[in-house]
Amino acid sequence: MHTREEKMEAFGRLLDVMDTLREKCPWDRKQTNESLRPNTIEETYELCDALIRDDVKNICKELGDVLLHVVFYAKIGDEKGQFDIADVCHKLCDKLIFRHPHVYGDAVAETAGDVLKSWELIKQKEKDGNKTVLGGVPTALPSVIKAERIQEKAQNVGFDWEKREDVWQKVSEELGELRVEIEKGDRQRSEEELGDYLFSLINMARLYHLNADNALEMTNQKFISRFNYVEAKAKEQGRNLKEMTLGEMDALWNEAKHLSPK
Repeated sequence: MHTREEKMEAFGRLLDVMDTLREKCPWDRKQTNESLRPNTIEETYELCDALIRDDVKNICKELGDVLLHVVFYAKIGDEKGQFDIADVCHKLCDKLIFRHPHVYGDAVAETAGDVLKSWELIKQKEKDGNKTVLGGVPTALPSVIKAERIQEKAQNVGFDWEKREDVWQKVSEELGELRVEIEKGDRQRSEEELGDYLFSLINMARLYHLNADNALEMTNQKFISRFNYVEAKAKEQGRNLKEMTLGEMDALWNEAKHLSPK
């Protein structure tokens, strides 16, 4: 691993490269906050893909891509006379210090749970902090992650189940209400109840320290792998999936399950 001086030197090198690209590359010179935003979202998802695969080589690479965007936005802010990368770093450090009085002050927090309980109250005391408990949940978050954040923030101020086992009754209740509306054929009410059911499942996952978004993505990847196997085997047989019966596809699916049971 590198020394602190080497790390600082590497970051300085990145800033120098950014300055050069912004000055001499037509593409980099043309970029704005608006044009970069879609790429930033894509790079963030690519980092998430590498993280969920625990692909160390690509985690390092994708972190670099995300860091590039941070430096790029700071460079644009500097050019506009709004802020620079030093302002970004100082604001972050100031926020971290303010939000950790148990480290930098006299407050006491023995566990991670203790820290979370005071987190929202501390954030609301900040000059530009959230005015409400749920005010800091970004509206653009994917729905599953947004539900997790909403539930975590509510938990931090004590709005939660007294016993986590009680959540199972809520899950069963929401599933029953969903089935009733589906059997009625009411599409709008069915979607509303489906949302309630999914929200209760995510709540259950949180209470049992499971990550619903990670769990769903692992299942997505497992399905892709097994379905690709079925498709490849069908092609080996000179068959098209649309021409195969469900029973034939199920047989190949079970083969795939045995090859990758997890």
